[in-house]
Amino acid sequence: MVRDGNTILDDIDWSVASDERWVILGPNGAGKTTLLQIAAAAMHPTRGTAEVLQESLGKVDVFELRPMIGFASTAMARQIPRGESVIDTVITAAYSVTGRWNEEYEGIDDRRAQRVLKEWGLDGFADRRFGSLSDGEQKRVQIARSVMTDPELLLLDEPAASLDLGAREELVALLGGFASSATSPAIVMVTHHVEEIPEGFTHAMLLADGTVRAAGPIAEALTSETLTETFGMPIELEEHDGRYTARAAR
Repeated sequence: MVRDGNTILDDIDWSVASDERWVILGPNGAGKTTLLQIAAAAMHPTRGTAEVLQESLGKVDVFELRPMIGFASTAMARQIPRGESVIDTVITAAYSVTGRWNEEYEGIDDRRAQRVLKEWGLDGFADRRFGSLSDGEQKRVQIARSVMTDPELLLLDEPAASLDLGAREELVALLGGFASSATSPAIVMVTHHVEEIPEGFTHAMLLADGTVRAAGPIAEALTSETLTETFGMPIELEEHDGRYTARAAR
């Protein structure tokens, strides 16, 4: 992937199976968000090929493909009107729009939206305004919206960014339960911090300078050695009951 003459991603050979949950880590500018944008069918690679849900980008109508992809990101949150109700923020995913206008929804859509709000700890939030919510609540509404259409692929771009400790742990626990369910879709999550990796994630990719430094089952790809290589400084990784912590090596 080349942009303005600069190589953003180079020699990426990667596939995600339907029962896999991937976390992508790497320093700023590593290419993480660009890779996620390609997976979301929001960007085409400038060379090579990309297949999303067995469809080749450039040969498929992305407007038909995107509803099958759940995507939650800070950029998406900026598109949601602050005065939009939580229920409308979620239900409009059925039409892949933000900001309810004159769309017509069926009872099944409303029931589905109410159900996903409950699943993400948002009972009683349906009539609240999106702009009135805390950061943690907004993050959960974004994820509820991203799963509204029962997607085949769920993409999360730094879902726990900017959250305080309590809100982060609440979200990570909800994501862990979702990731551990056999009925959940394939999941790819970008994060900067290993502490934000939920239980139930099966694979990891470490990116630096647009290239893959490690990728595979999480126990093999996420180690002190691979983090040290990826971030260019000695790092110690510890794992306890499926959760991770990392710090500079002493």
